[in-house]
Amino acid sequence: EVQLQASGGGLVQAGGSLRLSCVASGFTFDDYAIGWIRQAPGKERGGVSCISNSDGITYYADSVKGRATISSDNAKNTVYLQMNSLRPEDTAVYYCLAVPHYYCSANGITEYGHWGQGAQVTVSS
Repeated sequence: EVQLQASGGGLVQAGGSLRLSCVASGFTFDDYAIGWIRQAPGKERGGVSCISNSDGITYYADSVKGRATISSDNAKNTVYLQMNSLRPEDTAVYYCLAVPHYYCSANGITEYGHWGQGAQVTVSS
């Protein structure tokens, strides 16, 4: 059974940092990419970042470039999203998503795969 467990969300002040974690199980980690998708109230869902566990390709949305770093620990089947200099507009539910590795490119992520539960990130001004 594919499972994705997201954690690390919380309430943080603007300018602060958070690290989201996504622990995966039930599939061959190296064959997949893990992405982070966020959805704020009243807004469309959008890809934030992804990393291919096969070849290390990463993607960052323009809105988080320079403030976010995605990394993967293949030994732990875990992907991390470090977010710094958080802004109120980063407030959203963040979901981790496992997709075939070729669905993550430098240009974006195809949001078709296995979804984990969300982690709420709230940034206060």
